[in-house]
Amino acid sequence: MSLAEKITDAELEVMKILWRERRQVSFTELWTELHRTVGWEKPTIQTLIRRLAEKNVITAEKLNILHYTPNVTETEYVQAQEQQMLDKLYGGSAKKFVAALVSGGKLSESDIDELKAYFVVGERDE
Repeated sequence: MSLAEKITDAELEVMKILWRERRQVSFTELWTELHRTVGWEKPTIQTLIRRLAEKNVITAEKLNILHYTPNVTETEYVQAQEQQMLDKLYGGSAKKFVAALVSGGKLSESDIDELKAYFVVGERDE
């Protein structure tokens, strides 16, 4: 099972908070935000946290109370999602993905020019 498949959409809401905070986060902090933004009650959040810990995607550490820390970075998750999408829809080919964007009219002329410049050595904005 890939990292992208490990984290469900609901679990991703918990991960987004942990990634954003960049520090250990207590259950109370998670509950306060998720209750306010999504309307979830404590048992739902406890279940999501337990599942993430069982998948080894987060670590729980007891200080005075439990605090949670992500074991995977947001970048690792995004890259896994990107690869899963490429594999699923385009046989793992980024070239086919870009071609689909171009032929589907999803890229503007400006976007295409920017991509061309990106791939020409010496013209990157990095």
